[in-house]
Amino acid sequence: MNTALVSALSALAGSVVGGLTSGATTWLSHRYQAKAGYRLHNLTQREDLYRDFVVAASETYGSSMVNSEPQIHEVVVLYGMISRMRILSNPCVVECAEQTVNSIIDAYFAPKKSLLDMRELMLTGRAIDPLKNFSETSRAELSVL
Repeated sequence: MNTALVSALSALAGSVVGGLTSGATTWLSHRYQAKAGYRLHNLTQREDLYRDFVVAASETYGSSMVNSEPQIHEVVVLYGMISRMRILSNPCVVECAEQTVNSIIDAYFAPKKSLLDMRELMLTGRAIDPLKNFSETSRAELSVL
């Protein structure tokens, strides 16, 4: 074989290998960035949903402590958030959210508490925190992501 032909084929093969390596590296890099972007978007979406649920559930629970008439609009908003959680979250988070809403609804039908009663419950450590399990489960799920 002619040495010039071998040199030319070697150069061509080196260019092909170099081009394929560069292309594969670029493709893998873009793929990794896309996955990272999706994970970040998913995490942010869940954080926002959980924050909104905690705020709405806290307000509804506060209302249930002093009112005996359920605010249907507030409860429906909570159930709407739970439905969004069914799409985005693990079943254990959804279950905790449902338990939270059920305990809030039960609080509407429980005897109403005065500020003095609530203070006494807090001082004795018997205060009811309907969001505790939901908060802990949500934090655990978000830390995994």
